[in-house]
Amino acid sequence: MIAKAKLESYKIRYDELNKILGDPDASFDNAERKKLTKAHSDLLPVIELYDEILSLEAAMDESKELMNGSDKEMAEYAESEYYSSREKLAAKEEQMKFLLIPKDPLDEKNVILEIRPAAGGDESALFGYELLKMYRRFTERMRWKWEEIDVDETELGGIKSATAMISGNDIYSRMKYESGVHRVQRVPATESQGRVHTSTVTIAVLPEAEDVELEINEKDLRIDTYRSSGAGGQHVNKTESAIRITHIPTGIVVACQDERSQIKNRDKAMKVLKTRLFDAARQENDKKYSDYRKSQVGTGDRSERIRTYNFPQGRVSDHRINLTLYSIGEFMDGDLTPMIDALALADMNAKLSAQGEE
Repeated sequence: MIAKAKLESYKIRYDELNKILGDPDASFDNAERKKLTKAHSDLLPVIELYDEILSLEAAMDESKELMNGSDKEMAEYAESEYYSSREKLAAKEEQMKFLLIPKDPLDEKNVILEIRPAAGGDESALFGYELLKMYRRFTERMRWKWEEIDVDETELGGIKSATAMISGNDIYSRMKYESGVHRVQRVPATESQGRVHTSTVTIAVLPEAEDVELEINEKDLRIDTYRSSGAGGQHVNKTESAIRITHIPTGIVVACQDERSQIKNRDKAMKVLKTRLFDAARQENDKKYSDYRKSQVGTGDRSERIRTYNFPQGRVSDHRINLTLYSIGEFMDGDLTPMIDALALADMNAKLSAQGEE
């Protein structure tokens, strides 16, 4: 059963927002208007679904009355309509349960994507570069904006590390399931005897921190400049436009060499630094709420092995939901939607189950 009292309170709030936003004499700044408009749009699907539920309940009551009437033919028709409405109502109530799951406030944020080779040497670095390309293709498919911030390449065409920013609508809600250890099983190009090797790459997906969320003391920063370089140390330009920022209290180091302008590289590096500090604080806070973390699909912990890419068998397996897709070629070309949809559904079901136990 759905909580009617809660839905009625939402309806009252929705009507209030309608009046406020529709009042030509109301005066509030852009930030307040944006906040109210978002609250209104968040409530809209709930209110629309609630109206459908009320209509179905009214239809059932009407059918019930006709079922008890003297007209036999009409009673049979009403009985059929009653059970049809009851079936639709059950589906709508189930849908409402998912709508009422509290939203992650970070879901709408842009993300910083970090890729780092782990176990496996050159093969791990090469696979790290392939994952970088995979996420770039996924970003293109989703019509999001992709910006590479810092890509440190190896001479063999792999990466030592890579950082990119992905911007658009509801990025974190989709990308958050990618954090963790990605394992690859395949025969490396350098393997002469055809043996399958296992390597790992670590992915971190961090919700972007906004200026209002975090302040950094300039005295806590050490900023170094250097020349941008590509694979093998070849200089991309002759000016010291690349930026490296060290946050002294935490030891966090970020770099950016994507832009030719030192100022632009500094701005991007500061975004990454704020995001890492914001994420560290968020992870620490999440530890205090272990029950909430248990209701999520995966903890977002970088040490958690989440997925295996088995090239000889052409499969990708996600260990959190025991799902295997036999389409590794399409997956590596950025077709991540089937996997992410399944993860999102499993996450919602886990949270729904946790709600029921409260």
